[in-house]
Amino acid sequence: MTSVIQTFDAYEILDSRGYPTLRVVARLTDGHTGTASVPSGASTGRHEALELRDGDASRYGGKGVLRAVSHANGIIRERLVGMPATPQDAIDAALIALDGTENKTRLGANAILGVSMAVARAAASAAGVPLYSYLGGSSATKLPVPMMNVINGGQHAQNSLDFQEFMIVPHGAPTFGEALRYGAETFHALHDLLHKAGHSTAVGDEGGFAPNLRTSEEACELIVKAIRKAGLRPGPDVALALDPAASSFGENGKYVFSKSDNKTLSRDELLALYNRLIDAYPIVSIEDGFAEDDWDGFRLQMASCGNRIQIVGDDLYVTNSRFIQKGIDNGATNAVLIKLNQIGTVSETIKAIEMCRTAGWRYVVSHRSGETEDTFIADFAVAMGGGQIKTGSLSRGERLAKYNRLLEIERELGARAAFDSPFRT
Repeated sequence: MTSVIQTFDAYEILDSRGYPTLRVVARLTDGHTGTASVPSGASTGRHEALELRDGDASRYGGKGVLRAVSHANGIIRERLVGMPATPQDAIDAALIALDGTENKTRLGANAILGVSMAVARAAASAAGVPLYSYLGGSSATKLPVPMMNVINGGQHAQNSLDFQEFMIVPHGAPTFGEALRYGAETFHALHDLLHKAGHSTAVGDEGGFAPNLRTSEEACELIVKAIRKAGLRPGPDVALALDPAASSFGENGKYVFSKSDNKTLSRDELLALYNRLIDAYPIVSIEDGFAEDDWDGFRLQMASCGNRIQIVGDDLYVTNSRFIQKGIDNGATNAVLIKLNQIGTVSETIKAIEMCRTAGWRYVVSHRSGETEDTFIADFAVAMGGGQIKTGSLSRGERLAKYNRLLEIERELGARAAFDSPFRT
């Protein structure tokens, strides 16, 4: 018997930065429910789907989401009540048509995504299967290699680093559980090194440390030392990844390092910096190394080192198939960062991933800096089978919730669980 949508209940909650977002509960006529909470980004691409905020300065400094809540409980509820909860693409097509704008500016991507995810969860419950199996089928058994943000900078921390994320990638572990252990032990070793050197061990938005370091090289050097201090091998066991988020320091075709050493680099000089870092440290991935409108910079990086490392586009693509196709046509990167709330529905996100698969590109399922305890992306990463997830550091409950859910999935899968590094040579 097909499960039918009975109602929605959306309401305002707070994300990990203490700003409002919304939670949606979908209820089916057979009694099954699904709940989803929507994340929010700080470093956002210009072409992302719209996160609808109230703009009422008397509540949360204008950041309230009561308008998005009212859309979920009003026009969206009216349209979807009585519809079968499956298939997911029919639900999402109805949401897209109801909004009727390119970037979901009428109803808000936050309202639309909350409903899309909640219905997927309810449908999985009605089918009696975990979310990862519902979305990915019985072959969804691949646990992702985590990319763990251990040093924060840029817009995610009030410190002296212009690059936004310095990550560890424990890809050499035999299982996801062991990869999590590698990451945690490296994280605590880094804490000890920073504390001993007199640096702050306060953490940024994504749970990584936020010390005042002089250069990107100093950050990479400290991470390599931490890996060794944890008794692991830099490179084969635990590699490094960078997310400079260059749109945040790109200005008029130049790259201005205003937080650290107050220098301005040309596109070619920035590329040379990346190449020096790749030569000196076991870096396997660089995300958003150039600004979102600097397509030439990405193409140059692909020509320079695309055969050596993973080059990821985030702001460049915003999980939008139209921009991903442009990237494929232009050879701009060889991987895409995937964020559900950049595009606004589960089905559109899957479409973006299918485009990556067809092109032979990698894809990395990702959180946002403003997160909740919702673990949807953990299941989603397993369902999509891309073998990579980016969900923050080894601290802060909203980040650890995703890792702990992946441990649960690994346990559920038992001997069927697979863990295979895309970076292993």
